[in-house]
Amino acid sequence: MELVGEEEVIKSSFSSDVSELTHLCRENAEALRSDESAEGQRLSAAFLAIIDHIKTILPSLDKIRAVAPLYDFSPETPGNGYRSFVNIVETFVAHALKLAREVAAARNNLFFRKSGYMKEVEACSHVLASLGTCLEHLVTYIDLSETGNLFPDDKHSPAELLAKTTNINQICFYGRCLGFQFCESMRKALQFICITMASYSEAYYNSGGLISKATNSVYTGSKYLIDPELRARRIVNIAQYSDVEFCKAFWQLAETDLMQKLPSLVTPSVAINQEISIPPQSFTITGIDGSDVIVPAPSSHIGPKPVLVRLISANHREGMLGKTTDSNSLPPSPYLLVHCHGGGFVAQSSRSHECYLRDWANWLNVPIISVDYSLAPDAPFPRALEETLYAYCWARKNCNMLGSTGQKVILVGDSAGANLNLGVALKCIEMGLPRPHGMFLAYVPVLVAFIPSPARLLCFMDPLLPFGFMMRCLKAYAGHLSIDTKKDEQKSEENIDDLPYFEGEIPAKNSKADEEMKGQLEDESLTELPLRSPSKFSDHESDSMTTVSLVSPPALQPENSAAARSRKYVAQFLDRYVQNDKIKDDEEQDVLFEAPQAENSVPPSPTLVERFSSMASSFTGHFSVSGSSLSREPSLEAACGSPALPLDPSELDQMLDKDPTEEFKFTVPKDPYLSPYFASDKVLKQLPPIKILSLQLDPCLDDCVMFAKRLKALGNDVQLDILKNLPHGFLNFSLISKEAHEGSKLCVERIKALLGFDEVDN
Repeated sequence: MELVGEEEVIKSSFSSDVSELTHLCRENAEALRSDESAEGQRLSAAFLAIIDHIKTILPSLDKIRAVAPLYDFSPETPGNGYRSFVNIVETFVAHALKLAREVAAARNNLFFRKSGYMKEVEACSHVLASLGTCLEHLVTYIDLSETGNLFPDDKHSPAELLAKTTNINQICFYGRCLGFQFCESMRKALQFICITMASYSEAYYNSGGLISKATNSVYTGSKYLIDPELRARRIVNIAQYSDVEFCKAFWQLAETDLMQKLPSLVTPSVAINQEISIPPQSFTITGIDGSDVIVPAPSSHIGPKPVLVRLISANHREGMLGKTTDSNSLPPSPYLLVHCHGGGFVAQSSRSHECYLRDWANWLNVPIISVDYSLAPDAPFPRALEETLYAYCWARKNCNMLGSTGQKVILVGDSAGANLNLGVALKCIEMGLPRPHGMFLAYVPVLVAFIPSPARLLCFMDPLLPFGFMMRCLKAYAGHLSIDTKKDEQKSEENIDDLPYFEGEIPAKNSKADEEMKGQLEDESLTELPLRSPSKFSDHESDSMTTVSLVSPPALQPENSAAARSRKYVAQFLDRYVQNDKIKDDEEQDVLFEAPQAENSVPPSPTLVERFSSMASSFTGHFSVSGSSLSREPSLEAACGSPALPLDPSELDQMLDKDPTEEFKFTVPKDPYLSPYFASDKVLKQLPPIKILSLQLDPCLDDCVMFAKRLKALGNDVQLDILKNLPHGFLNFSLISKEAHEGSKLCVERIKALLGFDEVDN
């Protein structure tokens, strides 16, 4: 009842704002009609346009507002994509009202900024028009989906629904009104990121030399600050037409030494910050039934290579890896967090997420191990999942080296990392491995495919996750699975009920297939390794096991790859334009530690090691040690070249008239390890307690709501939190935003509940 009363107050306040805005717009338009200047006439017309757009929006808004509660997770946790757009409209009406009041108070002033206000009011009218278009699409979604289901039915293909969204004007959301929907502490940061993105894109795609790029760098940044409309066109252009390597290169800016040292300067110190290299050797681990289960070394796409993890701990504990000056080591903690970072499967690392991991390590006083999985497109699905599962099992087996007894192991992650954590939990269920004791998932995508939903329309106005970026990350990670989809999908549909991970059956361990696998691991003539763990398959299943070749395809050769060119340019760009101070944190041991070979490990054949050592060293996405720091960047010897995007605004507009959706019309298989939402009820019932945190303005909100609703219906222990006014990826802004910092604290409270701090002491 209290929530209903609050909603009625908000609705009443909105109605009052609409009435006042309409009145002020009419007054301003009438007062400026007598102004014979072009600016005065345009300003008057813009106010009249706002009135018209509000009249158009209100019927759709009322319909959406009426049905939105039907899609909530629970009455106590209101939130879904429909509610998000209602809130966005309400927020923007308040923004427009503030501007109308300013014009009304200043229009008779001698120094009235007519030209400036004209641009501001016109921008408002454009945003209202685009919001009206979005609401029309939402009304269509309501008609195409069952009540309570945020995803449309199967009668309409994603490509069909995607084509309908091409009439949304995205430019207005990235100009003068950029970030209006977010909290004040985030707006300046988002504006800075967008200016940087637009400026960086010119340097990235400029065919001139480094001197030319250096000369233009200051100019481009200032022009995008002064001209928001030009910035908006540039951002929408690069979001729609740049390749995934640009996305990687831009996000790679957060990986510079200066940016990586920032957390150590402004966050609490940690006793251990240690990078660990886990050798790619298969090993056995005790399963849930007491038998030994083989954990194969990751092998898909790029062959065997070390799996890299980072250990972060506020205190040194007995048996823990890493150097320390503290002679008073604490006893091992009963807890361990296994963290997986976000980044759209294509970017970022444990270092770029230290800004909140160091806080968590101190607030929780629990060791954290963060997995640096290989990134797409060089290492697409399922490579990252293989490495994350491998690291999780290694951590369970060797928890003593991580300062933990392993009494409670929790999986935590954000965005893409949270998706991988769900895949790990499903793999544990399939293979009979020890399962995590709980999971914390922040803004997790559970459908890695473009299945339209109300919240996913938010990517058309999201500064950090634009539509084009989101789709290119998806295509880089899973697009290779759509090759020859007609034949493969037909076969998949025929055999879908036979796939063990859909049914959740756990066969007896130490089967004949297990024994054959052990023999294969010791066979020097082995040229292929299974994509899935063989311990899950019975005798009749082992012959049809999916395999992948260990030989890198020509597209992954580093000499002429786009990855090598873009990374080479990133390194040169940063060397020339970024002050790269070598600030060393005394508490930090940023050195590569090679984990010792575990007992009962099953070493790969020497022939395999020799076969892949040369390939791994030349592979584009390999990790190399430079000095005492670990780097994802390859050498700078490869030639750098990038296709040119137009720099002239008129050429940008011509490109924006084209339909960019054709390249996004690809099919992704319904694999539950890729999209956990597709897992069967039988499997999902076996998941551990889960805490999900999402955001009102997150394109992944509907994923979180629908997944939480499904778990709740199955009787699982699940809790959903939805924060307001923060963007996707807010945890990375916890150092500069008060609201993001408070959100990070809520994450810690939910993790504490999973750990059960009241049950045992840490």
